[in-house]
Amino acid sequence: MSISLGVIIGNRDFFPDRLVAEARVEIIETLQKLNIRPILLDALDSKLGGVETFHEAQKCARLFKQHADEIAGVLVVLPNFGDEKGVAETLKMAGLNVPVLIQAYPDDLDKLDVARRRDAWCGKISVCNNLYQYGIKYSLTTKHVVRLNDLTFTQDLLNFVAVCRVVKGLRNVRIGAVGARPGAFNTVRYSEKILQRHGISVTTVDLSEILGHANRLTKDDSIVKERLDKIKAYTSTGLTPPDALIQIAKLDAVLANFMEEHALDATAIQCWTSLQKNYGCNVCTSMSMMSENMLPSACEVDVTGTLSMYAMQLASGSPSALVDWNNNYADDEEKCVLFHCGNWAKSFLPDIQISNAPILGTTVGVENTYGALDGRTPAMPLTYGRISTDDTKGIIKAYVGEGMLTDDDLKTFGNRAVAKIDNLQGLMQYVCRNGFEHHVVMNASKTADILKEALENYMGWEVYQHTN
Repeated sequence: MSISLGVIIGNRDFFPDRLVAEARVEIIETLQKLNIRPILLDALDSKLGGVETFHEAQKCARLFKQHADEIAGVLVVLPNFGDEKGVAETLKMAGLNVPVLIQAYPDDLDKLDVARRRDAWCGKISVCNNLYQYGIKYSLTTKHVVRLNDLTFTQDLLNFVAVCRVVKGLRNVRIGAVGARPGAFNTVRYSEKILQRHGISVTTVDLSEILGHANRLTKDDSIVKERLDKIKAYTSTGLTPPDALIQIAKLDAVLANFMEEHALDATAIQCWTSLQKNYGCNVCTSMSMMSENMLPSACEVDVTGTLSMYAMQLASGSPSALVDWNNNYADDEEKCVLFHCGNWAKSFLPDIQISNAPILGTTVGVENTYGALDGRTPAMPLTYGRISTDDTKGIIKAYVGEGMLTDDDLKTFGNRAVAKIDNLQGLMQYVCRNGFEHHVVMNASKTADILKEALENYMGWEVYQHTN
């Protein structure tokens, strides 16, 4: 999917004009190769399309305002020292409130004469100083100065685009909370009010409404047949009885309608144990299908859990899964078992099939738990993390980190994986001392840096990034 970036090319009139002209051509080519649409001044709109004077800043700001709904972030290119006020004034007047990446060209040692020098090393510091004074948040490239064809800049740009996706998505996300929090799960309590202050909306619905609608459907209704076909196309049904599959399909149809009616991006659904006692199946299959289709769904009405899933999905472009920090892995202090009854996206479960939930079945009857998925996650990259509201402090906080999922032997049921994380014991100390939930989110990527930049720098949240 293409994304649009506003581009500001900084200029100072006592540096060679051709540097601006060359940079304009080069940045357009660079962005287009990466399927990024550049929005910038035409070469005739200002001096070679650069921004230096207040008048040019006004022109660029007007252009950005015209495309405000499209622009996800702004790239500042400094082919020379640039005019720091021109850059800052453009961003101030445009009022986009989007991420900003600052790039500056390096000088060549044999071109430091008056006619060919850039001085962008120094100019970048001045631009950042002005943005800091204006209260405008910005991101930096890995190298202080870097050419546009440098591989590190390509990665910086791709990471920045991911940061833009996360920020834009979180500021407008709509989450459905289906049912009440299970009484035994104080761990998933959260503050709707704190979330709303950050643009995160929660739409609630009583579970009885959802079950009432589901119970009024029959196996002969076209929507039920349609959802049943989708379920069978999604996964093997294993030994699941036909009647249980109909129950699952009816519930799936109602949830899909609820999401469409309220334009929801994600859901958190009451499961343990009301669904099993009052309806007779698990909702895991539906949650897995939603998560696989980039509409993340978390169980136990874990709203900030599904928010974490959504953030990681935006960062990586791939599905996320809600898991429990569940078991030690023998006596290996850097490995642990991740587990849940069975709602992970199919991307994590190549051997997926519908089954039941043995642990839950001990209290509600195994026959009432069909719909849980069974499958083992193989070795793959791992980014993990968790967003939470800290109500006593009135803040949103998070932790993120990276590791690996392994192929180590694991004989159990449900959705399961083995994770290897450096200094896992230190991470568990941090999770416990800071009151985080037993739920964590996993994503098959290496996106912790992207998440930290988006959540801390632009969303203004308190973020801990776990390292060695």
